[in-house]
Amino acid sequence: MSTKKPIIHCDALVVHCMDYRLQKYLQPWITVRFGYDNFDIISLAGSVHDYEMVLKYVQLAVRIHGIDTVCLINHEDCRAYGREGTYKRHKHDLQDSQNKITALFSGLKVETFYLHLDGTFESIS
Repeated sequence: MSTKKPIIHCDALVVHCMDYRLQKYLQPWITVRFGYDNFDIISLAGSVHDYEMVLKYVQLAVRIHGIDTVCLINHEDCRAYGREGTYKRHKHDLQDSQNKITALFSGLKVETFYLHLDGTFESIS
């Protein structure tokens, strides 16, 4: 006799860069936004710079946790981007990732932010 695992749910998947300089801003902001235990979190060098990797985590979070929101955060002075890491490029990559995820998962809300090194979160739309 097989037992079904209970369905578990959290509201969001947050994807941000692994950069240690961001942690003092990210953790409080995420907690205020989603609560202490209501989000999955992925920390990747460059955040959405590797869209295919991000997509794998979005698919997994949708399947196993039934998320409602994907929150994508890129940041100023991202070393994973190197010289390509201009504000314009970050904005493009965030919007491109948002459009692709929305096209694949019509029910998901996709939020995009650019985090300045002073701790300011700028909504990108």
